[in-house]
Amino acid sequence: MGSLKDKIIEERLPQHIAIIMDGNGRWAKQQGKMRVFGHQHGVDTVHEITKACAELGVKYLTLYAFSTENWNRSSFEVDALMTLLTNALKKEFKTLNDNNIRLNAIGDLKRLPDLQYDALMSAIEKTKNNTRMTLTLCLSYSGRWELTKAMQEIAIKVKNGVLNPEQIDEALISNSLATATMPDPDLLIRTSGEERISNYLLWQIAYSELYFTKKYWPDFSKEDLYEAILDYQGRERRFGKTSEQIKK
Repeated sequence: MGSLKDKIIEERLPQHIAIIMDGNGRWAKQQGKMRVFGHQHGVDTVHEITKACAELGVKYLTLYAFSTENWNRSSFEVDALMTLLTNALKKEFKTLNDNNIRLNAIGDLKRLPDLQYDALMSAIEKTKNNTRMTLTLCLSYSGRWELTKAMQEIAIKVKNGVLNPEQIDEALISNSLATATMPDPDLLIRTSGEERISNYLLWQIAYSELYFTKKYWPDFSKEDLYEAILDYQGRERRFGKTSEQIKK
């Protein structure tokens, strides 16, 4: 039996895929293990999916790794997640460079503990010249945090006379966000069966195609990724236009 990868149309590949990596804790519970066990296996999935996206030719992969709300979890789980982040950055650094992948991160990064922040900045610096794909980790991130921060920065420019209110348009807001250097996601994938956005890239996904799967993140395989991309390629993206206008 062949891989679904062979059915993917290269010319219609999503340029930017965003993923809400959900279900680590529930997956671990099914195994009779602690939540941290699920997060550990979730890191392995990140490794596989990142390589698969790069091999396909996806230019941007953005992963919801740790939300601003996740700081409210138990200190044990937060500490475990931070330790996993440090270990993963050290372990995956060679993989990123071997596959010509540039690491990026967005979010309220200053909230990260010094050890994790320094490891993250080091990995970003050491991969900054890679050009095949950009892997963005959303850490201490939420869509509302990002929009609030952007509005504050725009308000300061208006207050200081640098910007007139009439100049505020969609392009200005987009360029004020943490994702200003990348296109909006074409495809948003969420694992675990939940069908909500959970405060993720709220401005950017206005016209993204949404794909939900019941698979928990540790069970999400390359074939599942290919299936999501094929589903995306079977859709008609109209951006507010009619089918007739698109086909002209």
